[in-house]
Amino acid sequence: MTLRTGHTGLNVTDLDRSLAFYRDVLGFVLVGEGKEEGRRYAFLGDGERLVLTLWQQATGGYDGDRAGLHHLALEADSIERVRQYEEALRAYGAEFAYEGVVAHREGAASGGIFFHDPDGTRLEISVPSGAEGAPVPVDSAPTCGFF
Repeated sequence: MTLRTGHTGLNVTDLDRSLAFYRDVLGFVLVGEGKEEGRRYAFLGDGERLVLTLWQQATGGYDGDRAGLHHLALEADSIERVRQYEEALRAYGAEFAYEGVVAHREGAASGGIFFHDPDGTRLEISVPSGAEGAPVPVDSAPTCGFF
């Protein structure tokens, strides 16, 4: 048996703010929640399985200079759906790493959008195909490197 990713747990500074972002902007479903002071968390799913857990345990925002999570990559079912997420994220006021849909590398059919959650965690929503002809922000490195 080969291992595969189950769910991802993220430490957040403000559970209510992060829950609103992941539920209301990205469309995850709240599966369960812990509201006890000092032990706040939320389980988020996609309607079929657990995808994310948010843990209110962080005292500061994301630090890309420390070992650990580089970015969280989510896959959409079409480039049109990626553009819908982009629109919702812009309305929310999310910070983007690049402008619009970009390819993963020069000549790639895969690509998507790269942005940050309320704590600065780097996120990607992409598709394996449909981004043909999209610009590449960094010629010498993968776009998902957030360079």
